[in-house]
Amino acid sequence: MSDISVPPASVEAQLGAAVHQNHALSATGLLERAFSRLFQGLVYVQIWEDPVADMAALDLAEGDRVVCIASGGCNVMSYLTRRPAEVAAVDLSPAHVALLNLKRAAALYLPDQASFFAFFGEADRQSNVRAYDRYLAPRLDAASRDWWEGRLFGRRRIEIFARGAYRHGLLGRFLSAAGLVARLGGVDFDRLLAAQSLDEQRRFFETEVGPLFDRPLVRALARRRAALFGLGIPPAQHDKLAADGGGDVIPVLRERVRKLFCDFPVAENYFVWQACKRRYGGVAGGAVPPYLDPSAFETLRAMAGRVSVRNRSVTDYLADRPAGSVDCTVLLDAQDWMTDAQLTALWSELTRVAAPGARVLFRTGGEPDILPGRVPDAILGRWTYDTEASRRASAEDRSAIYGAVHLYRLRG
Repeated sequence: MSDISVPPASVEAQLGAAVHQNHALSATGLLERAFSRLFQGLVYVQIWEDPVADMAALDLAEGDRVVCIASGGCNVMSYLTRRPAEVAAVDLSPAHVALLNLKRAAALYLPDQASFFAFFGEADRQSNVRAYDRYLAPRLDAASRDWWEGRLFGRRRIEIFARGAYRHGLLGRFLSAAGLVARLGGVDFDRLLAAQSLDEQRRFFETEVGPLFDRPLVRALARRRAALFGLGIPPAQHDKLAADGGGDVIPVLRERVRKLFCDFPVAENYFVWQACKRRYGGVAGGAVPPYLDPSAFETLRAMAGRVSVRNRSVTDYLADRPAGSVDCTVLLDAQDWMTDAQLTALWSELTRVAAPGARVLFRTGGEPDILPGRVPDAILGRWTYDTEASRRASAEDRSAIYGAVHLYRLRG
Protein backbone atom coordinates (compact mmCIF):
# COMPACT_ATOMS: atom_id res chain seq x y z
CA MET A 1 0.00 0.00 0.00
CA SER A 2 1.29 3.46 -0.84
CA ASP A 3 0.12 7.00 -1.28
CA ILE A 4 2.49 9.52 -2.80
CA SER A 5 -0.08 11.38 -4.89
CA VAL A 6 0.31 14.65 -2.96
CA PRO A 7 0.35 17.80 -5.13
CA PRO A 8 3.78 19.49 -5.22
CA ALA A 9 2.43 22.63 -3.52
CA SER A 10 1.19 20.49 -0.66
CA VAL A 11 4.57 18.77 -0.33
CA GLU A 12 6.29 22.15 -0.28
CA ALA A 13 3.84 23.42 2.33
CA GLN A 14 4.37 20.38 4.56
CA LEU A 15 8.15 20.69 4.37
CA GLY A 16 7.88 24.40 5.06
CA ALA A 17 5.77 23.77 8.15
CA ALA A 18 8.40 21.30 9.38
CA VAL A 19 11.49 23.42 8.72
CA HIS A 20 10.61 27.12 8.45
CA GLN A 21 10.87 28.73 11.88
CA ASN A 22 12.13 32.18 10.90
CA HIS A 23 11.05 35.05 8.64
CA ALA A 24 11.73 34.36 4.97
CA LEU A 25 13.96 37.44 4.55
CA SER A 26 16.14 36.71 7.59
CA ALA A 27 19.50 34.99 7.13
CA THR A 28 18.31 31.89 8.97
CA GLY A 29 14.97 31.97 7.17
CA LEU A 30 16.71 31.94 3.79
CA LEU A 31 18.81 28.96 4.87
CA GLU A 32 15.70 27.12 6.08
CA ARG A 33 14.00 27.63 2.74
CA ALA A 34 17.07 26.49 0.83
CA PHE A 35 17.17 23.36 3.00
CA SER A 36 13.48 22.53 2.48
CA ARG A 37 13.92 22.96 -1.27
CA LEU A 38 16.78 20.46 -1.26
CA PHE A 39 14.73 18.06 0.86
CA GLN A 40 12.08 17.73 -1.85
CA GLY A 41 14.50 15.57 -3.79
CA LEU A 42 16.31 12.36 -2.89
CA VAL A 43 18.34 12.89 0.28
CA TYR A 44 19.11 9.42 1.67
CA VAL A 45 19.52 6.27 -0.43
CA GLN A 46 20.57 4.70 2.86
CA ILE A 47 19.20 5.90 6.19
CA TRP A 48 21.82 7.22 8.64
CA GLU A 49 20.40 5.69 11.83
CA ASP A 50 21.28 2.24 13.12
CA PRO A 51 18.24 -0.09 13.01
CA VAL A 52 20.05 -2.73 15.10
CA ALA A 53 20.41 -0.33 18.03
CA ASP A 54 16.82 0.81 17.57
CA MET A 55 15.31 -2.67 17.48
CA ALA A 56 17.20 -3.62 20.62
CA ALA A 57 16.11 -0.50 22.50
CA LEU A 58 12.48 -0.92 21.42
CA ASP A 59 12.57 -4.64 22.15
CA LEU A 60 10.75 -4.91 18.82
CA ALA A 61 8.79 -8.15 18.82
CA GLU A 62 6.67 -10.28 16.54
CA GLY A 63 3.19 -8.81 16.22
CA ASP A 64 4.13 -5.22 17.13
CA ARG A 65 2.44 -2.40 15.22
CA VAL A 66 5.07 0.11 14.15
CA VAL A 67 4.82 3.69 12.88
CA CYS A 68 8.01 5.30 11.62
CA ILE A 69 9.49 7.89 9.32
CA ALA A 70 10.63 6.23 6.10
CA SER A 71 13.79 8.14 5.15
CA GLY A 72 15.95 5.77 3.06
CA GLY A 73 13.83 2.77 4.04
CA CYS A 74 16.63 0.61 5.49
CA ASN A 75 14.99 0.95 8.91
CA VAL A 76 11.57 -0.15 7.68
CA MET A 77 12.92 -3.14 5.79
CA SER A 78 15.13 -4.15 8.72
CA TYR A 79 12.20 -4.01 11.16
CA LEU A 80 10.55 -6.72 9.05
CA THR A 81 13.16 -9.20 10.27
CA ARG A 82 11.35 -9.09 13.66
CA ARG A 83 8.03 -10.05 12.00
CA PRO A 84 5.88 -7.11 13.14
CA ALA A 85 2.14 -7.05 12.46
CA GLU A 86 2.53 -3.86 10.43
CA VAL A 87 4.97 -1.09 9.64
CA ALA A 88 3.30 2.17 8.64
CA ALA A 89 5.95 4.48 7.18
CA VAL A 90 5.47 8.17 6.44
CA ASP A 91 7.75 10.77 4.90
CA LEU A 92 7.41 14.32 3.62
CA SER A 93 9.74 13.56 0.70
CA PRO A 94 8.06 11.93 -2.32
CA ALA A 95 11.50 10.65 -3.29
CA HIS A 96 11.85 8.70 -0.05
CA VAL A 97 8.36 7.29 -0.42
CA ALA A 98 9.22 6.15 -3.95
CA LEU A 99 12.46 4.58 -2.69
CA LEU A 100 10.72 2.60 0.05
CA ASN A 101 8.05 1.46 -2.40
CA LEU A 102 10.87 0.25 -4.67
CA LYS A 103 12.49 -1.72 -1.83
CA ARG A 104 9.17 -3.19 -0.80
CA ALA A 105 8.35 -4.26 -4.37
CA ALA A 106 11.83 -5.71 -4.81
CA ALA A 107 11.43 -7.90 -1.73
CA LEU A 108 8.11 -9.17 -3.07
CA TYR A 109 8.80 -9.60 -6.77
CA LEU A 110 12.50 -9.98 -7.61
CA PRO A 111 13.30 -13.61 -8.43
CA ASP A 112 15.60 -14.40 -5.52
CA GLN A 113 17.91 -13.16 -2.78
CA ALA A 114 20.84 -12.78 -5.17
CA SER A 115 18.95 -10.35 -7.40
CA PHE A 116 17.70 -8.44 -4.35
CA PHE A 117 21.23 -8.09 -2.99
CA ALA A 118 22.56 -7.06 -6.40
CA PHE A 119 19.96 -4.29 -6.46
CA PHE A 120 20.45 -2.82 -2.97
CA GLY A 121 23.60 -4.43 -1.61
CA GLU A 122 25.77 -3.66 -4.65
CA ALA A 123 23.55 -1.12 -6.44
CA ASP A 124 25.92 -0.72 -9.38
CA ARG A 125 24.88 -3.21 -12.07
CA GLN A 126 23.13 -2.65 -15.38
CA SER A 127 21.21 -5.85 -14.66
CA ASN A 128 19.41 -3.96 -11.88
CA VAL A 129 17.80 -1.67 -14.45
CA ARG A 130 16.70 -4.66 -16.52
CA ALA A 131 15.29 -6.28 -13.37
CA TYR A 132 13.40 -3.08 -12.60
CA ASP A 133 11.83 -3.00 -16.07
CA ARG A 134 10.89 -6.68 -16.01
CA TYR A 135 9.84 -7.33 -12.41
CA LEU A 136 9.24 -4.07 -10.55
CA ALA A 137 7.88 -1.38 -12.85
CA PRO A 138 4.72 -3.33 -13.71
CA ARG A 139 3.96 -3.77 -9.99
CA LEU A 140 4.83 -0.33 -8.62
CA ASP A 141 2.11 2.23 -7.97
CA ALA A 142 1.87 4.86 -10.70
CA ALA A 143 3.40 7.71 -8.67
CA SER A 144 6.47 5.69 -7.66
CA ARG A 145 6.93 4.42 -11.21
CA ASP A 146 6.69 7.96 -12.56
CA TRP A 147 9.31 9.12 -10.07
CA TRP A 148 11.83 6.38 -10.93
CA GLU A 149 11.26 6.79 -14.65
CA GLY A 150 11.51 10.56 -14.55
CA ARG A 151 14.65 11.89 -16.18
CA LEU A 152 17.58 13.84 -14.76
CA PHE A 153 20.30 14.94 -17.16
CA GLY A 154 18.84 12.63 -19.81
CA ARG A 155 18.83 9.47 -17.69
CA ARG A 156 15.95 7.75 -15.90
CA ARG A 157 16.36 8.02 -12.14
CA ILE A 158 16.30 4.23 -11.78
CA GLU A 159 19.66 4.12 -13.56
CA ILE A 160 21.44 5.21 -10.38
CA PHE A 161 21.24 1.51 -9.43
CA ALA A 162 23.51 0.76 -12.37
CA ARG A 163 26.01 3.47 -11.42
CA GLY A 164 26.46 3.18 -7.65
CA ALA A 165 23.22 4.32 -6.05
CA TYR A 166 24.88 5.23 -2.75
CA ARG A 167 26.88 7.94 -4.49
CA HIS A 168 23.63 9.70 -5.29
CA GLY A 169 21.15 11.68 -3.28
CA LEU A 170 22.11 14.64 -1.14
CA LEU A 171 23.92 12.46 1.40
CA GLY A 172 25.88 10.53 -1.23
CA ARG A 173 27.08 13.75 -2.83
CA PHE A 174 27.99 15.21 0.57
CA LEU A 175 30.03 12.13 1.49
CA SER A 176 31.77 12.23 -1.88
CA ALA A 177 32.70 15.88 -1.34
CA ALA A 178 33.92 15.16 2.20
CA GLY A 179 35.97 12.27 0.85
CA LEU A 180 37.57 14.55 -1.72
CA VAL A 181 38.56 17.01 1.00
CA ALA A 182 40.03 14.13 3.01
CA ARG A 183 42.01 12.80 0.04
CA LEU A 184 43.37 16.27 -0.67
CA GLY A 185 44.49 16.22 2.94
CA GLY A 186 46.38 12.98 2.34
CA VAL A 187 43.91 10.57 3.95
CA ASP A 188 43.81 7.02 2.55
CA PHE A 189 40.63 5.35 3.77
CA ASP A 190 41.73 1.96 2.45
CA ARG A 191 44.04 1.77 5.46
CA LEU A 192 41.12 2.25 7.81
CA LEU A 193 38.99 -0.37 6.08
CA ALA A 194 41.84 -2.88 6.26
CA ALA A 195 42.35 -2.34 9.99
CA GLN A 196 42.40 -5.54 12.05
CA SER A 197 41.72 -4.03 15.47
CA LEU A 198 40.15 -1.06 17.22
CA ASP A 199 43.65 0.08 18.17
CA GLU A 200 44.58 0.30 14.48
CA GLN A 201 41.40 2.25 13.79
CA ARG A 202 42.17 4.67 16.62
CA ARG A 203 45.71 5.25 15.38
CA PHE A 204 44.38 5.93 11.89
CA PHE A 205 41.95 8.51 13.22
CA GLU A 206 44.46 10.26 15.44
CA THR A 207 47.16 10.46 12.77
CA GLU A 208 45.13 11.01 9.58
CA VAL A 209 41.56 12.16 10.21
CA GLY A 210 41.70 14.06 13.49
CA PRO A 211 44.24 16.63 12.21
CA LEU A 212 41.86 17.61 9.40
CA PHE A 213 39.66 19.34 11.96
CA ASP A 214 42.52 21.72 12.75
CA ARG A 215 42.82 22.94 9.16
CA PRO A 216 41.42 26.43 8.55
CA LEU A 217 39.48 25.46 5.42
CA VAL A 218 37.73 22.51 7.13
CA ARG A 219 36.93 24.61 10.19
CA ALA A 220 35.54 27.44 8.10
CA LEU A 221 33.38 25.12 6.00
CA ALA A 222 32.01 23.12 8.94
CA ARG A 223 30.97 26.26 10.80
CA ARG A 224 28.73 27.31 7.92
CA ARG A 225 25.23 26.04 8.66
CA ALA A 226 24.58 25.24 5.00
CA ALA A 227 27.64 22.96 4.93
CA LEU A 228 25.79 20.19 6.77
CA PHE A 229 22.64 20.24 4.63
CA GLY A 230 24.01 17.14 2.92
CA LEU A 231 23.69 15.23 6.20
CA GLY A 232 20.04 16.26 6.40
CA ILE A 233 20.84 18.81 9.12
CA PRO A 234 18.79 22.04 8.90
CA PRO A 235 19.93 25.29 10.57
CA ALA A 236 18.07 24.63 13.84
CA GLN A 237 19.77 21.25 14.22
CA HIS A 238 23.18 22.70 13.34
CA ASP A 239 22.69 25.11 16.25
CA LYS A 240 21.95 22.19 18.59
CA LEU A 241 25.17 20.48 17.48
CA ALA A 242 27.15 23.64 18.16
CA ALA A 243 25.53 24.01 21.58
CA ASP A 244 27.08 20.69 22.63
CA GLY A 245 30.49 22.20 21.83
CA GLY A 246 29.94 25.39 23.79
CA GLY A 247 28.90 27.21 20.64
CA ASP A 248 31.49 25.63 18.32
CA VAL A 249 30.46 22.75 16.07
CA ILE A 250 34.06 21.63 15.35
CA PRO A 251 34.76 19.63 18.54
CA VAL A 252 31.33 18.00 18.25
CA LEU A 253 31.91 16.89 14.67
CA ARG A 254 35.42 15.67 15.53
CA GLU A 255 34.12 13.53 18.39
CA ARG A 256 31.31 12.03 16.35
CA VAL A 257 33.60 11.15 13.46
CA ARG A 258 35.96 9.63 16.03
CA LYS A 259 33.15 7.46 17.37
CA LEU A 260 32.21 6.35 13.85
CA PHE A 261 35.78 5.39 12.96
CA CYS A 262 37.04 4.10 16.31
CA ASP A 263 34.34 2.59 18.52
CA PHE A 264 33.16 -0.32 16.34
CA PRO A 265 35.13 -2.83 14.25
CA VAL A 266 35.04 -1.76 10.61
CA ALA A 267 34.06 -5.28 9.57
CA GLU A 268 30.85 -4.87 11.60
CA ASN A 269 29.98 -1.28 10.76
CA TYR A 270 28.47 -0.62 7.37
CA PHE A 271 28.22 3.11 8.16
CA VAL A 272 32.01 3.35 7.99
CA TRP A 273 31.99 1.71 4.57
CA GLN A 274 29.32 4.12 3.36
CA ALA A 275 31.19 7.12 4.77
CA CYS A 276 34.48 6.10 3.18
CA LYS A 277 33.43 4.36 -0.04
CA ARG A 278 29.67 4.94 -0.57
CA ARG A 279 29.16 1.18 -0.70
CA TYR A 280 28.85 -1.80 1.64
CA GLY A 281 31.71 -3.98 2.82
CA GLY A 282 29.96 -7.31 2.32
CA VAL A 283 27.68 -9.58 4.27
CA ALA A 284 30.33 -11.09 6.57
CA GLY A 285 30.41 -9.62 10.06
CA GLY A 286 27.40 -7.37 9.69
CA ALA A 287 28.75 -4.86 7.17
CA VAL A 288 25.28 -4.56 5.62
CA PRO A 289 21.93 -3.52 7.13
CA PRO A 290 19.87 -6.40 8.60
CA TYR A 291 17.49 -6.50 5.63
CA LEU A 292 20.39 -7.31 3.28
CA ASP A 293 21.62 -10.27 5.30
CA PRO A 294 21.00 -13.28 3.04
CA SER A 295 19.52 -15.26 5.93
CA ALA A 296 16.78 -12.62 6.33
CA PHE A 297 15.49 -12.69 2.76
CA GLU A 298 12.70 -15.23 3.12
CA THR A 299 11.36 -13.44 6.20
CA LEU A 300 11.63 -10.16 4.34
CA ARG A 301 9.64 -11.53 1.41
CA ALA A 302 6.97 -12.95 3.71
CA MET A 303 6.65 -9.69 5.67
CA ALA A 304 6.95 -7.04 2.92
CA GLY A 305 3.20 -6.97 2.36
CA ARG A 306 2.82 -5.61 5.89
CA VAL A 307 4.51 -2.32 4.95
CA SER A 308 2.44 0.73 4.02
CA VAL A 309 3.94 3.99 2.79
CA ARG A 310 2.43 7.48 2.81
CA ASN A 311 3.61 10.95 1.82
CA ARG A 312 2.39 12.66 5.00
CA SER A 313 3.68 14.13 8.22
CA VAL A 314 3.73 11.73 11.14
CA THR A 315 1.36 13.93 13.19
CA ASP A 316 -1.23 14.03 10.41
CA TYR A 317 -0.99 10.29 9.92
CA LEU A 318 -1.36 9.51 13.61
CA ALA A 319 -4.48 11.68 13.74
CA ASP A 320 -6.18 9.15 11.46
CA ARG A 321 -5.13 6.11 13.53
CA PRO A 322 -7.55 4.53 16.03
CA ALA A 323 -6.81 5.02 19.71
CA GLY A 324 -4.54 2.38 21.21
CA SER A 325 -3.34 1.07 17.84
CA VAL A 326 0.45 1.67 17.93
CA ASP A 327 3.07 -0.28 19.87
CA CYS A 328 6.28 1.35 18.60
CA THR A 329 6.98 4.73 17.00
CA VAL A 330 10.34 5.75 15.57
CA LEU A 331 10.67 9.49 14.90
CA LEU A 332 14.32 9.61 13.78
CA ASP A 333 15.52 13.19 14.40
CA ALA A 334 12.40 14.97 13.10
CA GLN A 335 11.62 16.60 16.44
CA ASP A 336 14.80 18.68 16.24
CA TRP A 337 13.04 20.61 13.51
CA MET A 338 9.81 21.23 15.45
CA THR A 339 8.40 24.16 17.37
CA ASP A 340 6.88 23.71 20.83
CA ALA A 341 3.40 23.76 19.31
CA GLN A 342 4.33 21.06 16.79
CA LEU A 343 5.88 18.89 19.51
CA THR A 344 2.75 19.23 21.64
CA ALA A 345 0.49 18.27 18.73
CA LEU A 346 2.68 15.28 17.94
CA TRP A 347 2.83 13.96 21.50
CA SER A 348 -0.90 14.48 21.96
CA GLU A 349 -1.44 12.08 19.06
CA LEU A 350 1.31 9.70 20.22
CA THR A 351 -0.39 9.45 23.60
CA ARG A 352 -3.83 8.90 22.09
CA VAL A 353 -2.74 6.10 19.73
CA ALA A 354 -0.38 4.39 22.19
CA ALA A 355 -1.25 0.81 23.11
CA PRO A 356 -0.41 -0.52 26.59
CA GLY A 357 3.38 -0.83 26.81
CA ALA A 358 3.95 1.50 23.83
CA ARG A 359 7.46 2.80 23.14
CA VAL A 360 8.65 5.92 21.29
CA LEU A 361 12.25 6.22 20.09
CA PHE A 362 13.94 9.28 18.60
CA ARG A 363 17.31 10.92 18.10
CA THR A 364 18.59 14.41 18.78
CA GLY A 365 21.42 16.35 17.19
CA GLY A 366 22.51 17.52 20.63
CA GLU A 367 22.83 15.24 23.63
CA PRO A 368 19.98 16.50 25.88
CA ASP A 369 16.40 15.29 25.64
CA ILE A 370 14.51 18.16 24.00
CA LEU A 371 11.02 17.37 25.33
CA PRO A 372 10.92 18.42 29.03
CA GLY A 373 9.68 21.99 29.37
CA ARG A 374 8.43 22.03 25.78
CA VAL A 375 5.68 19.39 25.87
CA PRO A 376 3.11 20.03 28.63
CA ASP A 377 3.46 17.85 31.71
CA ALA A 378 -0.14 16.71 31.31
CA ILE A 379 0.97 14.93 28.12
CA LEU A 380 4.61 14.04 28.72
CA GLY A 381 3.78 12.89 32.25
CA ARG A 382 1.92 9.96 30.73
CA TRP A 383 5.32 8.63 29.62
CA THR A 384 8.47 7.42 31.40
CA TYR A 385 11.95 8.19 30.08
CA ASP A 386 13.98 4.96 29.95
CA THR A 387 17.40 6.22 30.98
CA GLU A 388 19.26 2.93 30.71
CA ALA A 389 17.83 1.91 27.33
CA SER A 390 18.53 5.41 25.98
CA ARG A 391 22.12 5.34 27.22
CA ARG A 392 22.72 1.89 25.76
CA ALA A 393 21.18 2.73 22.39
CA SER A 394 23.23 5.93 22.17
CA ALA A 395 26.41 3.97 22.83
CA GLU A 396 25.52 1.21 20.37
CA ASP A 397 24.41 3.42 17.48
CA ARG A 398 27.09 2.73 14.87
CA SER A 399 26.08 5.68 12.68
CA ALA A 400 27.55 7.91 15.42
CA ILE A 401 26.40 11.26 14.00
CA TYR A 402 23.67 12.01 16.55
CA GLY A 403 24.05 13.37 20.05
CA ALA A 404 21.80 10.77 21.65
CA VAL A 405 19.05 8.21 21.21
CA HIS A 406 16.04 8.59 23.52
CA LEU A 407 13.38 6.08 24.49
CA TYR A 408 10.05 6.77 26.20
CA ARG A 409 7.59 4.17 27.50
CA LEU A 410 3.90 4.67 28.17
CA ARG A 411 3.15 4.54 31.89
CA GLY A 412 0.91 1.86 33.31
